[in-house]
Amino acid sequence: MAITKTWEINTMKRDVSDGYVTQIIFRVKGISGSEEKARETGEVLFEKPDSLPSDFIDFTKLDAATVLSWVKTALGDEVATIETRLEAKVNEVLTPTSAVGVPW
Repeated sequence: MAITKTWEINTMKRDVSDGYVTQIIFRVKGISGSEEKARETGEVLFEKPDSLPSDFIDFTKLDAATVLSWVKTALGDEVATIETRLEAKVNEVLTPTSAVGVPW
């Protein structure tokens, strides 16, 4: 069965004076069938420049797709690493290779 990796924004921290986003907390869910089997969370920090960039988007006009693109761009090659690690976690849940417990 295919494993779906769903990226989401959990929350963001911003400068209230101008809305510049300084921190994004994200999560990636590993879904098999219709059930979440594993999850990874992380954060991306952004240094506020001295002046706002020409492509600045007002905080109230941001959407999930835009913010997710920022996260993935900031992570770069780490996106593939996260997804590979998450897939391994889901596979371990679906077909365990170890167990914990006692025999009595």
